[in-house]
Amino acid sequence: MTAMFPLGSVLLPGEQVPLRVFEPRYATMFDEVLAGDSTFGVVLIERGSEVGGGDTRSAVGTLARVDDWTPTGPRRHSLLCVGVHRIVVDEWLPDKPYPNARTRRLPDTPGEDPDWTALMERRAQLQLLCGQGGRRDRDLRRTASWLADPVDYSGLDSTEASFRATSDLPLGAADRQRALTAPDAASRVDDIVSAVDDLIAALRFRLQA
Repeated sequence: MTAMFPLGSVLLPGEQVPLRVFEPRYATMFDEVLAGDSTFGVVLIERGSEVGGGDTRSAVGTLARVDDWTPTGPRRHSLLCVGVHRIVVDEWLPDKPYPNARTRRLPDTPGEDPDWTALMERRAQLQLLCGQGGRRDRDLRRTASWLADPVDYSGLDSTEASFRATSDLPLGAADRQRALTAPDAASRVDDIVSAVDDLIAALRFRLQA
């Protein structure tokens, strides 16, 4: 049984995420998580709200681990967590009072090597386009600066590298969830190449307007 923390965003394996806990049921959850092995599941809320329940949740998520935490008030916590590996939810269980589920690890299946060349070409194109709009758009300027930072995936296996590459791009929750659910690293990289192509097309239209 896994304690679950549904979010309005996607946590990828290898990513860090800060969390603020203030809802009473999640305060109870993290009291128990921190007294145990400090792990819990994170899934995307597809419809609904992070607060109050009644949401619709994705079936594939990420096991997270609390790396650091600070109490910020009565039954309130500030947490720094990291994604460990993918999980799939086999069954949602009754809340106690926080969400719980039966989960299992979801490893990548063996596959072909990812097309890193195509991905790096798209990243460079996106960076150049963001730079063209930077004078009039602060967000684009920040994105261009971010994408200009060198990336190095050497020393990582293809699964780790594909998740890092996803994290290194300005993708929305739907595209990040698609990458999370991809069966293997090559499919994941193909998915994010397609997502960046969509971003490039939308940005060209925006710059021409």
